[in-house]
Amino acid sequence: MMSERNSEFPLLSNNIEKGSWNPEDRDRGCCDIGEVIEETKKQLELAGPLVLISFLQYFLQMISIMFVGRLGELSLSSATLATSFAGVTGFSFMLGMGSALETLCAQTYGAKQYHMLGIHMQRGMLVLLAISIPISIIWAFAGHIFAFCGQDMEVSVHAGLYARWLIPSIFPYGILQCQLRFLQTQSRLKPLVISTCFTSLIHVLLCWALVFRLGMGNKGAALCNAISYWINVLILALYIRFASSCKETWTGFSKEGARNLLSFLSIAIPSALMVCLEQWAYEFPVFMSGWLPNPKLETSMMAISLSISSLVFRIPFGFGSAVSTRVSNELGAGKPKAAKFAARTVLLLATVEGLLLSGIAVAARNVWGYLYTNEDEVVKYLSTIMPVLALSNFMDGIQGVLSGTARGCGWQKLGAQVNLGAYYLVGLPCAVILTFVYHLGGKVTNFSLANVRVDSVTVYWRLIFCFFYGIMVVAGSLDRDYKW
Repeated sequence: MMSERNSEFPLLSNNIEKGSWNPEDRDRGCCDIGEVIEETKKQLELAGPLVLISFLQYFLQMISIMFVGRLGELSLSSATLATSFAGVTGFSFMLGMGSALETLCAQTYGAKQYHMLGIHMQRGMLVLLAISIPISIIWAFAGHIFAFCGQDMEVSVHAGLYARWLIPSIFPYGILQCQLRFLQTQSRLKPLVISTCFTSLIHVLLCWALVFRLGMGNKGAALCNAISYWINVLILALYIRFASSCKETWTGFSKEGARNLLSFLSIAIPSALMVCLEQWAYEFPVFMSGWLPNPKLETSMMAISLSISSLVFRIPFGFGSAVSTRVSNELGAGKPKAAKFAARTVLLLATVEGLLLSGIAVAARNVWGYLYTNEDEVVKYLSTIMPVLALSNFMDGIQGVLSGTARGCGWQKLGAQVNLGAYYLVGLPCAVILTFVYHLGGKVTNFSLANVRVDSVTVYWRLIFCFFYGIMVVAGSLDRDYKW
């Protein structure tokens, strides 16, 4: 029984016990510049396509909203509300659960247990399809939920309609997350880029045809998401089935893929909470800004800030996915020194990227607002909080790559605990107190989020340090006084 479990969930200690530890992996105290360049090249080869894919997937739902915006203010507000609700209650949860495969598939691939990648993907598909059913029920009653929460009745009705037409999209979205991780952990990124780019182009044509040509309006825009996701799923399914590069990792559907689902859930649920706890925390400040003395100005500023942060985060998210793959592969192969080196390299890359983007954001702080609105008051207000927002985004990038490292280590449960404590025990309470007790306004909300990311980064860094240190001491590759 123990050997079967070890085969399905390879742990670093197993490879060490089998004698697969490579003596050359002993940490030499400093890194050769050639190693740094080589690891950086590997990281960028992974991160570049993943950043592009992340951007395209982010824009997919935004394209639908852009077409709906042409139908009028009511259509735009209701579609935006429904999309935000769907993201909080469904898409973010599915994204988090799917990211459990970053750990499972990548470690089994690193351990050269290739057949298990297909087994893990099947389990992920079964679990995510099952989770889609209760999510669909929630979306079916979205209009009633909006009305119960005090939203405008007309907006609630239209938003509920949009949410119901989004239901067919949650099923392919779950399957797609499993396919993405299956290929990502093998570094098969070219088909992902091609399928995502093709789907994005088709999505624009579909939105035009269904929203305007066929006159379906909001319903057509929501339905386009489902059609586009299914197209992407079909393309990747054909590639996985017939590509020679997947012959070892995909051997067809089997009964084994329906077993040990609870073992998958033990990683998938903390992984989902790790993602959701962070994303939910970002929705609350927008909601909270509506209670301030000038709600229109504060809400507009927070909505734009959240949009900028979400867009910028696509880059560190790609880096985080890349390092998750690199760390899992190396740990699965029994090489913690290489995994640690990958984590340090991506941290350097994220720091450089964060400083560059933060500098651009601050330098262009007086013009950013005009990308979203023509209201001079909003633009001026946004320019005053841009330095704080830049700091927030910088720390968000560092946290993003450290979160990716934690996923690679299989530390989803600890990641969920870190996010719970940092956001809900520190960040949001500080935001509420400073905003409503000391009346510092919406500026402090961004400051509180930046502060909470500092806390998260510190905790993540300590946890990851202890993990690699402990593993390498057990492997006999380090002295007790080793300093990272």
